[in-house]
Amino acid sequence: MVVHPTALLVEAEVLGKAGVTGALSRMVIDRRCRVTTPFHQAAGRLREMARAGEAHGTCGVGVGETVRHGLEYPGQVIRFGDLAIRGKSESTHCLERLDATRRTLLNECVPSLSDIDSPAARAELDCLSDPTLAERWLGQASALARQCPPASGDLIHDLLHQPGCVLFEGAQGVLLDEWRGFHPHTSWGSTTCDAVERALEPYEIASPIEHYGVLRTYQTRHGAGPFPTEDPALDPLLPEPHNGDGGWQGRFRRGHPDAVLLDYAILACGNLTGLCVGHLDVFGRDLELKWCDGYERAGGSILRHLPHGQRGDLEHQMRLTRLLSEIQPRYAECPIRSDAEFLERLSGVTALPVVMMSYGPAHTCQRSLI
Repeated sequence: MVVHPTALLVEAEVLGKAGVTGALSRMVIDRRCRVTTPFHQAAGRLREMARAGEAHGTCGVGVGETVRHGLEYPGQVIRFGDLAIRGKSESTHCLERLDATRRTLLNECVPSLSDIDSPAARAELDCLSDPTLAERWLGQASALARQCPPASGDLIHDLLHQPGCVLFEGAQGVLLDEWRGFHPHTSWGSTTCDAVERALEPYEIASPIEHYGVLRTYQTRHGAGPFPTEDPALDPLLPEPHNGDGGWQGRFRRGHPDAVLLDYAILACGNLTGLCVGHLDVFGRDLELKWCDGYERAGGSILRHLPHGQRGDLEHQMRLTRLLSEIQPRYAECPIRSDAEFLERLSGVTALPVVMMSYGPAHTCQRSLI
């Protein structure tokens, strides 16, 4: 988990204005969580600018940069527990690591800026060049730790062992998984069943763990990366109030349901218990979706399944990325016009049961089948 302290403070302020008080006091954040800083944010943005037309895809808040930098420079990592500053010596030590991070990232990024000269790039470079920013940022970030004190492993153990259900939510879709996604258009985290179980191992959870895959009736991708069934004609038909084309991620893209990618994602997840299907209400808009049942390769052969490689084999994942840029989707003759037709097509991809269906954004729009 990577924590963005100043973003959490902004979210808490917005919630407070909406009448939701005490949000931070109700949060529990593991003291070992890595923290993203303005320097990680600036470096990640500059790297994406330098890629120009070969963007990897970034949300621009520095999460991936924080993980990458921490793996290469473990001595410079800032963790959430470090923000609970109790004296001058702790503050000095934290500021030293922050400045070391700033200088490291500045030295890494400057060589890639030779061909970049834009106001956006100069703003990010100014951030990395500012030796006073660390102290100002630390003052804000430590305010979060005062309102939400860093939690110990023992506290989290006790919370996880309380009676009731604990719900884990994936940080992103499995097709963005660091090992199963289409490299390099991926995140720096894993969202498979195996990843959840590895995270729980230290807490000795004896209760059964159920894993549910969540999918839409249509495909989406925010930003760069392969998308075989993308169809810009769907953009005005499938509005997304909270997913715009601005910001660092770029255009929010929509496409037709893809049986090949669904099959790949379900198998990549691992030991799923069932599926939850959202956006079934789109068919109430007199909308037709095409159903991609395979890919046509050069020469006319049809590909119905993507090959799975070994975990950690990024060369294999890059080959899949290239493959998806070379094929054409093959659509079934009959389009999908109803929720029943979509669920029937889905049953041809997997035998997993659909346990919940969503027909809108409110809890009253959900239909549970268990």
